[in-house]
Amino acid sequence: MSSYRAWFQCINPDCGAAYPLDAIVYHCQKCGSLLEVQHDLAALSARRPAAWMRLFENRYKANEWPYGSGVWGKKEWVLPEISDQNVVSLYEGGTNLFWAERFGKVIGLSDLWIKLCGNTHSGSFKDLGMTVLVSQVKQMIAGGAPIKAVACASTGDTSAALSTYCAAAGIPSIVLLPRGKISLAQLIQPVSNGALVLSLDTDFDGCMRLVQEITKDPTLYLANSMNSLRVEGQKTVGIEIVQQFDWEAPDVIVIPGGNLGNVSALGQGLLLMNRLGLIAKLPRIVVAQAERANPLYRSYLRNFETFEPIHAQKTLASAIQIGNPVSFQKAVRTLRQFNGMVEQATEGELADAAAMGDRTGMFNCPHTGVALAVLIKLLKAGEIDKAERVVIISTAHGLKFVEMKVKYHQGELEFPSRYANHPIELPARLDAIKDALGKVRPNTPGSALTDTGPHGAARQDRAWSAS
Repeated sequence: MSSYRAWFQCINPDCGAAYPLDAIVYHCQKCGSLLEVQHDLAALSARRPAAWMRLFENRYKANEWPYGSGVWGKKEWVLPEISDQNVVSLYEGGTNLFWAERFGKVIGLSDLWIKLCGNTHSGSFKDLGMTVLVSQVKQMIAGGAPIKAVACASTGDTSAALSTYCAAAGIPSIVLLPRGKISLAQLIQPVSNGALVLSLDTDFDGCMRLVQEITKDPTLYLANSMNSLRVEGQKTVGIEIVQQFDWEAPDVIVIPGGNLGNVSALGQGLLLMNRLGLIAKLPRIVVAQAERANPLYRSYLRNFETFEPIHAQKTLASAIQIGNPVSFQKAVRTLRQFNGMVEQATEGELADAAAMGDRTGMFNCPHTGVALAVLIKLLKAGEIDKAERVVIISTAHGLKFVEMKVKYHQGELEFPSRYANHPIELPARLDAIKDALGKVRPNTPGSALTDTGPHGAARQDRAWSAS
């Protein structure tokens, strides 16, 4: 039996009600507030910071089950009491921290890094949370819980991760999707994984309302991020970033925000490291929203004094097309703890920023484009200093959004594509090819760049530059 403990606790400081992790509960039963997972900090503090670092280093990408996973390598900080035999892991995490040197030079930032969370099994950071949630469900079922299936509402990535991990565990999954509002690549993932896929004539917020209704039935377990088990896995993003920088926190982290569970998750991991003495400072957190789905940004302009849900409009950043984020309360608390900021990006800005990134060695999802566009805005406004170390959280793999990229480069979007690259159709003749070769230009959105070696910030076995 583990000497470490974790439990659900109400986030309302005037309530603080607690529940065991095997309880089927998503809101506080006393006051209705959201819950979060709390850990026994006194027990965790008994191990010195250097000892935690050595433990996590020894496990990182190792072969001992299940500790080679980027999530389960931090098991004591995530789900300490689960049996290893109930862990459902696809060795998620351990993703590349990419030194975006060339993109940084274009925008005037020398220390820019992209955390490529899409380089994981189902292609998004949602794997990090789903391994924890599905593992806990497997343990609950083994203990006699009446759970028959796990359900979620999704804009694409959550359904892909849920169906993947449920398929690996042999647990049925149910996904509610907004019809016509996710990419084909995202839709086919739960279909292929055998999920019951319900394509509904509504938006994500409508799907979210309905999934909360059906999961009032205790045989259907809710897998959206209002279930804070998801946060426990996703919080390892921040922990892993610090580990990849040899246990130093960056200055700024920019993260795309939709339902906002990832924002509080990022904060939770960094706060835990700070409280246990592994890091002395906290980075600023910047939440990047699409202009067409920006309820957090609108509230930020009013100093979070009020919050009004909106009807999110269609955006290329479809995974964050959410007008009533369920984790708003947690996200605001995180932003206040981390001296945070919120900024937005238009459709043209996010698409051009994603294309700029692609020209310097990335292959961005549109949500990463939102974060890159917001970074450019804040640099120009002087809100981020050009000497700071900045990390962009790339939430999903660009291959999930090829339709958007095709339309961008074919000029089929509603705005001019500044960095469009058109294939040239030619007859199969040598003279025609030689003529086309004379049109080769430097592959950069700005002036030609000179590549230099890395500055030694992150270890190069874990962070590869584009040079």
